[in-house]
Amino acid sequence: MDDGVSGLQKLPVTSLAFEDGVATDAAFSRSVVDLDAVDSWAGRDGVTDAAPFGSTLVNATSDGGTEVDLALFGVEPGSFLDPLPAQGARLGSDPRGVLVSATALDAGFRLGDTITLDRIGTELTVVGVLDGQHTYGHVDVGYVPLSTWQEIRVGAGPGAQVPPRAHDEITAVAVRADAATDLAAGDEAAGTTSLTLEESFGASPGYTAETATLSMIQVFLYAISALVVGAFFTVLVIQRKPEIAVLRAMGASTRYVLRDSLLQSLVLLVVSTAVGVGVGVAAGAALSATPMPFALDAVAIGVAALLLVLLGMVGSAVAVLRVTKVDPLTALGGNR
Repeated sequence: MDDGVSGLQKLPVTSLAFEDGVATDAAFSRSVVDLDAVDSWAGRDGVTDAAPFGSTLVNATSDGGTEVDLALFGVEPGSFLDPLPAQGARLGSDPRGVLVSATALDAGFRLGDTITLDRIGTELTVVGVLDGQHTYGHVDVGYVPLSTWQEIRVGAGPGAQVPPRAHDEITAVAVRADAATDLAAGDEAAGTTSLTLEESFGASPGYTAETATLSMIQVFLYAISALVVGAFFTVLVIQRKPEIAVLRAMGASTRYVLRDSLLQSLVLLVVSTAVGVGVGVAAGAALSATPMPFALDAVAIGVAALLLVLLGMVGSAVAVLRVTKVDPLTALGGNR
């Protein structure tokens, strides 16, 4: 999922103010906001910073012949949105300069390359490379000066006349504000619709469908894991029936036998989960070194491991209840 929104996750904003009434699931592609809205938001109480932000998807080809899709983010050089490159120069050093994600280098881009945009023929020079992954909608992000982005958005190529209002329109107002800031009041004053940064992820192409699908898969996997663990311990209890009968015949209480069986289940679950997580992390680390979009998150891994153990204990508890039905006479041959 990071491949769809990592570029948005790294924006230093708390919210984005889009066009009033825009469809929130396609805000980045449909929103057009007047530049005056930036001043309106900048004057709100609790707002630390407000700056224009533009976003559009383009197809491009480098002078080396590499074809790639790019998500162009237009920002004002020197604003709080202006990113610090890991290599090369910042925006503003070249009006046609572009900062690209480090993952774009894997596609064949190099510092100093000239990128030509399809259809309009605008040429951009790679002046800097960002640190780490910056992607949007599964394509690499490229930062360009806002004025350059505005011309690209309206399709004004080299020598073409730029429409009069092109430089007055942006995709959204990027806002950095206190947690107590009244976004609804700011929207009413500026004529916008605000989404928090996390809410804006849903406007990334395919993000909502992907997260819903993956969540459903996770739910089914957790349910299946509980069933599989329950079936495993059911077989284990059946196989241990004679030993359990001996314990019962020797005077062991049902509570003792249940506690003993559940403790064994817990030990097996913790050990097997630890081994599984270790193998998974090792495989994931190997995949992270490849161009495949894969990321490891310690919190997500920890939560998944804990859920596996808890759901496994639920499944094992259902199976272990069978020990209460073991007849002590079995150990004395009373079942023969």
